Amino acid sequence: MIIPIYGYGEPVLRQVGEEITPNYPNLSAIIDNMYDTMYNAYGVGLAAPQVGLPIRLFIIDTEPFSDSNDLTKDEQLQLKNFKKTFINAKMILEDGKEWGFNEGCLSIPDVREDVYRNERITIEYCDENFNKKTEVFDGLIARVIQHEYDHIEGVLFTDKISMLKKTLIKKKLQNIMDGKSFPDYRMKFANKKGRS
Repeated sequence: MIIPIYGYGEPVLRQVGEEITPNYPNLSAIIDNMYDTMYNAYGVGLAAPQVGLPIRLFIIDTEPFSDSNDLTKDEQLQLKNFKKTFINAKMILEDGKEWGFNEGCLSIPDVREDVYRNERITIEYCDENFNKKTEVFDGLIARVIQHEYDHIEGVLFTDKISMLKKTLIKKKLQNIMDGKSFPDYRMKFANKKGRS
């Protein structure tokens, strides 16, 4: 089921997510709905706060990145087959060189900015069956995980850009809060009641 994505300015996007247990109500349905919602919006990741739930859960499917000609065949294959659910994630280490990439966010439609992140991460998490894992990721996969992990920490990619760029996008952010943004998917806006 496709559900509305919460837009910039919604308080839940600034909350630090709480850990959950395997008996969290309707968890498998929530995860299914998040995948449906993410695919409907042509996203590569979606975190629970973006659908109004302040919990430590996010999903990723990097397949849309796999057709880039800038990547090696191995990188394309890796991105094509990377689909994971992360529950109660905890970032252990972010290391390697910082590199820039033009990021966007389903909660912040029509805003894209270069964000610098470390090239490699070590993360501890549970999968959808609550099997605990510690894994190392790099490149674009690490970046998408970092972006979604930020969501469960109450951080948005716009927090990581310069003051000048923040000033330049201020009007766009206000428009999102006011419901004056019209993406191709359902949204819930902070200052606009009744439209989604």
